Amino acid sequence: MSSWVERDSKAIWHPFTPLRGMEKPLMIERAEGVHLITDEGDKIIDAISSWWVNLHGHSHPHIAKAVAEQSAKLEHVIFAGFTHAPAIQLAERLLKILPENQAKVFYSDNGSTATEVGIKMAFQYFFNQVIKRNKIIAIDGAYHGDTFGAMSVGERGPFTEPFNPYLFDVSFIDFPTKDKEEEVFEQFKTLIETGEVASFIFEPLVQGASGMRMYSAELLDRMIALAQANEVICIADEVMTGFGRTGKLFASDWLENKPDIFCLSKGLTGGAMAMGVTTCTDKIQSAYRSNDLMKTFFHGHSFTANPITCAAANASLDLLLAEECDANRARIHQSHLDFVTQIENHKMVRNARVMGTILAFEMNTDKDTSYFNEARHYLYPYFIGKGVLLRPLGNVLYLIPPYVIGSQVLDYVYNTVLEFLDNPEIIERNK
Repeated sequence: MSSWVERDSKAIWHPFTPLRGMEKPLMIERAEGVHLITDEGDKIIDAISSWWVNLHGHSHPHIAKAVAEQSAKLEHVIFAGFTHAPAIQLAERLLKILPENQAKVFYSDNGSTATEVGIKMAFQYFFNQVIKRNKIIAIDGAYHGDTFGAMSVGERGPFTEPFNPYLFDVSFIDFPTKDKEEEVFEQFKTLIETGEVASFIFEPLVQGASGMRMYSAELLDRMIALAQANEVICIADEVMTGFGRTGKLFASDWLENKPDIFCLSKGLTGGAMAMGVTTCTDKIQSAYRSNDLMKTFFHGHSFTANPITCAAANASLDLLLAEECDANRARIHQSHLDFVTQIENHKMVRNARVMGTILAFEMNTDKDTSYFNEARHYLYPYFIGKGVLLRPLGNVLYLIPPYVIGSQVLDYVYNTVLEFLDNPEIIERNK
């Protein structure tokens, strides 16, 4: 064990990591493109974009240059009463690529705070107009972050159990599997028609943390239409699905009816820096335009619109909107589809699915799909040993690679997955 890892064990508390019974963390010294490089020189293919944030590969020179130049010019300034060019440019560029109904940009720090801002915006929209609407609808299995508002609208379970007494009430509808779409729509309709609902929050088309579960754009379109017809604010959590992951720039681009509020993070800066954004329609902001000070949106963060982070995001957008990136995403999508044809009838695979650059399937294990399915405990170290970073969600294996991943590297990842599936000894030994 390196001295760095020993020092880590004495000083650091890692996220989503038990304090006993886990392997020591790997010491990453640097990263280039799709590879993480350990202090011992081993290369690991980052096939999950380091928690879904990395779009253009690690240490991309265009982003690195933008960060360096901005840090030498203006590293930070309070964003209440001040502004700066990188934030203005980024807001203008985001509004240009988001649906036309989006009019204003609010900056925060990460995905959880982006959704927190969206929830607060929606509730205060009605409060400012002295309209009593205090209910919110979310989809079962949702994950919107780990702050209290975000936890409230996420799935209740072992992760939230210590905090359940402190979370606000939410009306959850079932996840709309294909065979339950009409049933779920009726659940939704019944709640909407009470006239008590302020907002509906959802991960459009793909629920990430619950296992890359995918659902119908047609159904979501119907739900948004019904909600908006009843003055219910629709909040799209595009923290994971934004910036090209689903085959379009935003998952909501697959929809006819556009959400009122967007929550963005992860790929926003290409994975280089932490940042959150919440955008809204002009109608939402209109409820805050008043001479009454108490109608102000009293929310902010110390590092709101940090200039260096904005510079990274602008550089990432340069790369994202280039033709080369479009071509890369199309190539990855087709490669995923081709790979699915190889595995979809495998005895160890069920429900193989692809959307854009996201590929996922469930391992056929004796236990139900769950984050706590024991399959994860042998899947993760197996692939690390093969030089591939996959972080399974229970027994769900998924790929969500950086857009710059080459075809040969991607084929190696596919072949490594195939080798595992065709190795029953490993699977039986760990059942």
